[in-house]
Amino acid sequence: MNRTPYRFFSVGFFRSYLITMRPYLLFVSGAAALVGLAFIPSQPVWRLVLGFIPMFFSYGLGQALTDCFQTDTDAISSPYRPLVRGVITRKQVLITSLVGLGTGVAIMSYLNYWILVFGVAAVAGLLTYTWLKRTWWGGPPWNSWIVALLPIMGRLVDRGYKLRTFFNLRDPYNLAFFLAILAVFAGYANFVVMGYFKDISADRKTGYRTFQVTFGWVAGAIYSDVVAAAIAVLTGWVICLIGFKELDLLRLLGIVVFVIALGINIFAQIKIHLTRDEAKSHAPIANVVRAFILYCLAIVLTLRPHWIWIVCMAVFYGAFELVLRLRPEKTQV
Repeated sequence: MNRTPYRFFSVGFFRSYLITMRPYLLFVSGAAALVGLAFIPSQPVWRLVLGFIPMFFSYGLGQALTDCFQTDTDAISSPYRPLVRGVITRKQVLITSLVGLGTGVAIMSYLNYWILVFGVAAVAGLLTYTWLKRTWWGGPPWNSWIVALLPIMGRLVDRGYKLRTFFNLRDPYNLAFFLAILAVFAGYANFVVMGYFKDISADRKTGYRTFQVTFGWVAGAIYSDVVAAAIAVLTGWVICLIGFKELDLLRLLGIVVFVIALGINIFAQIKIHLTRDEAKSHAPIANVVRAFILYCLAIVLTLRPHWIWIVCMAVFYGAFELVLRLRPEKTQV
């Protein structure tokens, strides 16, 4: 559908770009970032906030960037998107996304110059994702390692943190951080795998050989089960390492949130096995997103069981549900 695109920096452009960012998924990158920030023993609040903001928005900027290279399949599966409708152009989105991501990396690098390495790697990963999505083996793990960089960058907001200590896995705290990164990787992989169910027909027509296109619905659902089990085990392991050493009433909240996340995740896995309708896959996909965010918050609350963290996490999750409810296309997640 060809239309005259909005002018750069017009109200129409920013409204359309915001839709392209999928604001409800900013909470995915935000939750992953919070995992890394929560592992910091002590930092001024301003550093934590300054580090969190660019990581929170990174998902949306990255999502808009990758959309520039997937308009073929999006035209079939997601015709509502502004890029497909032609109301904003690929050039506009590329410039805005790269400037936004570059600004975010610059802010984070001010906090710790080592973050520059991970930030550049993440942007490079986003630019090459679409090619990997065309293979049955590449999409989920490629997308997931990019998101798994967020807890690392969050941890590096503490300028005094030495990367070499990351490899000292004999220390339970370091082991917990390593496992938390793997949990983020596995959890996001499940979201990617689940997300492919709603696009099977479009991907088949446009030459994207995703796992579901190549091996079918049942195999895709089993793949999703495997990575869902991985995030549950890894998150539970993290909570055992950091929560049971100093178990108290507040830390129990992290365990409660973990159990809720596990229940939602199991429900999503059952539902994706029971349906063969792409149009109905959005419900289990949304529940996988809920479970991912709650798994991350379970780790955060176990690490930081203070009342202010509890309030902040409640507001964070409540805001996610509100923004998810307000999304313009209810069958898209």
